[in-house]
Amino acid sequence: MNIALIAHDKKKDDLVRFAVAYQPLFEKHRLFATGTTGLRIMEATGLDIHRFQSGPLGGDQEVGAMIAKNKMDAIFFFRDPLTSQPHEPDVSALVRLCDVYSIPLATNMGTAELLIRGIERGDLDWRKLSGGSGDEK
Repeated sequence: MNIALIAHDKKKDDLVRFAVAYQPLFEKHRLFATGTTGLRIMEATGLDIHRFQSGPLGGDQEVGAMIAKNKMDAIFFFRDPLTSQPHEPDVSALVRLCDVYSIPLATNMGTAELLIRGIERGDLDWRKLSGGSGDEK
């Protein structure tokens, strides 16, 4: 599976801890992340991650392009709902694309735990069943 990891500044520590906790599972998939988030996860875990630009510099849009091309299978986007984001239109567009293309999106620790368990069990291998990308390492 192709999995994106994104976090707003105040949520980066949470996503790094999540990636550390589920490192053995994430190692089995192709990982993508926005700038600093990807760097922080790589430093903490040693995971191989393709890094896009930071979110405000177009990273969210790069992830969105992968969704639109049917090349993203799940997204962990730990959002900070209490801080105004200068690139909020990009964030909204990314969330909208997830809805349009039925891409599972976890925006907080609770949904992330549910999504990761589904990935772990293989419940989200719907692309393989439908002949989609199914890109795994």
